[in-house]
Amino acid sequence: MQNLTTIGFDADDTLWQNERFFRLTQERFADLLRDHADTDHLMARLLEAERRNLGHYGFGIKGFVLSMIETAIEVTAQRVPASVIAELIAAGQDMLRHPIELLPHAREAVTAVAGTHRVLLITKGDLLDQERKLAQSGLGDLFDGVEIVSAKTTPVYEGIFARHGDGAARAMMVGDSMRSDVVPVIEAGGWGVHVPHGLVWEIEMAETPSTAPRYRELPDLGALADLVREIG
Repeated sequence: MQNLTTIGFDADDTLWQNERFFRLTQERFADLLRDHADTDHLMARLLEAERRNLGHYGFGIKGFVLSMIETAIEVTAQRVPASVIAELIAAGQDMLRHPIELLPHAREAVTAVAGTHRVLLITKGDLLDQERKLAQSGLGDLFDGVEIVSAKTTPVYEGIFARHGDGAARAMMVGDSMRSDVVPVIEAGGWGVHVPHGLVWEIEMAETPSTAPRYRELPDLGALADLVREIG
């Protein structure tokens, strides 16, 4: 009997670029508001707004744009020009239109394990945007199932791996976020594989479960197939 039968992949910053475009838009945001707030203060206020708004808007570009607008209103004491609001909306629309850029080894890694295991895409964020990115990625046909969820928690993973596989104990999740892709899966009894991206949103940071027997870290997706064979 295989120890591992189901492998889940995160999407953003695991299979394709994502955070880089948020950082570029934040730079544009800082430039637009440079006469009203210094960059460090502005970014701290934006992060506060994003944390507050997750329960209202969820994860994704649309919530990010609304948080930028809210922050702009706050730091200008409600005097932000309409032209700046229009620029922020346009920046969000640019992000929603941006072509997909696959990360190194993404296609090869998914293809390699899809021949021997059930393979899932498990991502969170705006439904339309995630569907768009998956369609543009050219990877859609490789997955046995796709789950677009509002949050990645231990119960969510337990439910997904029960529906699509043989339970979390025989599942692995591969992703760049310690908080969303690694820790909750290990807590569910599965394997959590961290593939660092380099750019990490502060909200996705968490303590590394370095002593957990089912925690692994890989330098990139090119090493995944060997790890899967090793686990068996």
